Amino acid sequence: MKIARILLMLVIVATAFAFTNTSSTGYKVGDEASDFSLKNIDDTMVSLADFPDAKGFIVVFTCNMCPYSVANEDRLIALDKKYKTKGYPVIAINPNDPEVSKGDSFEAMKVRAKEKGFTFPYLFDEGQRVYPKYGATKTPHVYILQKENEKLMVAYIGAIDDSSRNEATVKERFVENAVDALLQGEKPTKTDTRAIGCSIKYKKEG
Repeated sequence: MKIARILLMLVIVATAFAFTNTSSTGYKVGDEASDFSLKNIDDTMVSLADFPDAKGFIVVFTCNMCPYSVANEDRLIALDKKYKTKGYPVIAINPNDPEVSKGDSFEAMKVRAKEKGFTFPYLFDEGQRVYPKYGATKTPHVYILQKENEKLMVAYIGAIDDSSRNEATVKERFVENAVDALLQGEKPTKTDTRAIGCSIKYKKEG
């Protein structure tokens, strides 16, 4: 009985670790998002204004060390290859503090991007000033932005699809469906799903 109770507690803790609703702070669908300027793995500074021909962006908070992020790397590359030429490039941002998550340093980001052959910018949220504005709480955590009258409007927040750990069991591709709808001039059917992944790593005060 004692072992069963321990196992039950572990399941509860693991579930709390993996799942979250969209953050209660930060952007909501329909909000205007602000631009940013962050260092890319090629040591250049990148902002969304650097993509004047883009119709929008697939902004993804992700990192090197989270198993959920790693499980989605190939999916991010596929999304970028499919939608970059249609006006919706992937912009990946590592929000973790590397002093807390040792494998998420800027130099480690360069190594990982080269190993995987990232086709998109992989930016470092140095000082952790961008992810709180968005309200991201997990890696990976997706925000689809759509340009409307020169503004960046949040059109979708959540997960990439409905099977964060195993692409082979995906039944519904949330991001693809949302971008396809936007490309057709329609509002996505689903605009808010549950992000599944690791908590963003930051220094706790005190």
